[in-house]
Amino acid sequence: MKTLPMILALALSGGALAAGGGALPGLLAGYQAAGATAFDADRGAALWVAAQPSPDGGPARSCSSCHPADQRQAGRHARTGEPIEALSPAVVATRLSDPVEVEKWLGRNCKWTFGRECTPQEKGDLLSFINR
Repeated sequence: MKTLPMILALALSGGALAAGGGALPGLLAGYQAAGATAFDADRGAALWVAAQPSPDGGPARSCSSCHPADQRQAGRHARTGEPIEALSPAVVATRLSDPVEVEKWLGRNCKWTFGRECTPQEKGDLLSFINR
């Protein structure tokens, strides 16, 4: 499992967190250490709206099934209808601030949307898009 070593590396590189820069710099560094190349917000945006066959045979899914393309806007869970706060750290200051939370939600949402875990490259591209 690559996630645990990455989280440990991020915890040890807490300088970005202590400096008030949020978890994003450490997360991206961890993904690059796991083999990702330069991150691209446009690639993240394309992944965000790409329709994926539902693993359970339901309607196709994408990140935009629950979250709008404008990360400053609130979303709504496609299945439950529950409101979801905006993902942009510019709107919700705590977004992308805790690497464990970011990894938890990327893990859940990648599995729900894509039927698998996202690669470090995909995670970095998606986070670059969210933080744009």
